[in-house]
Amino acid sequence: MRGGTVDGPTDDGRRGAAVTAGGFGLKGPRGWAFRGVDVDAEPGSLIAVEGPSGSGRTCLLLALTGRMRPTEGEASVGGFRLPKQLAAVRRISALGPVPGVTDLDPALTVAEHLHERALLERRFGGSLRDLLRPRAERAAEARLRIDTALTAAGLDMESLPKGRRTSVRDLERLEALRLSVALALIGRPRLLGVDDMDLKLSDAERVAAWDLLRSIAERGTTVVAVCSEAPDDAVVVSTVRPEADVAAPASTPDTPDTAQTADTADTATDDKEAADARA
Repeated sequence: MRGGTVDGPTDDGRRGAAVTAGGFGLKGPRGWAFRGVDVDAEPGSLIAVEGPSGSGRTCLLLALTGRMRPTEGEASVGGFRLPKQLAAVRRISALGPVPGVTDLDPALTVAEHLHERALLERRFGGSLRDLLRPRAERAAEARLRIDTALTAAGLDMESLPKGRRTSVRDLERLEALRLSVALALIGRPRLLGVDDMDLKLSDAERVAAWDLLRSIAERGTTVVAVCSEAPDDAVVVSTVRPEADVAAPASTPDTPDTAQTADTADTATDDKEAADARA
């Protein structure tokens, strides 16, 4: 299996992450979430995780982004090995919409979400040197990151009902997807994960959503998207299991609570930090 150490640059000079895996699997308390998964994707690839609901698609997405610990096989993301370097993979990846993990707060406005994410990124994603920069410089950097992320996600603030003051509850499904992607891109990840990207979208919206993810990949960021039907130009990874596994008595829903999550204490800390940032 290739180590994935030769990666292509993104727009901001960082490098997209190559993703490789062999015999990759994750077993939870109720059986296998997924197993026998092979991946071989270059940096800047659009990777589509395809399969029916309940086939472990979300668990595979979380495992490839370092949020769940695999129990079988091996993988490499941006040159970092799984499961040994989970924390390193988390640092170079970001999650867009993942139900139950990165849900948007319907009570907050678009601007509040963006401001909160920029604050968290500045506090926990930057270096000590960045924290010591003059306040005006840090504010300018935050605005630049937000504007760049919004442009990449194709979210036109002026087209929203109340502009930046539009509440998340008033967003259309595709607009909410774009906002979630923009929030993830503020951290300038090398790998972007998106769950259920085609759920409840019309045919036209589905085309627009794939165009969005394709444009992000073309800029150099590797994209992993869970879907029910993959486009022809994607690197397709199927979670459909062999008949022997499907017939096994243990069944595993397509949710992250069916297996070991990586560093759940870190997740709880992130939630607290987000709440503090809103206060």
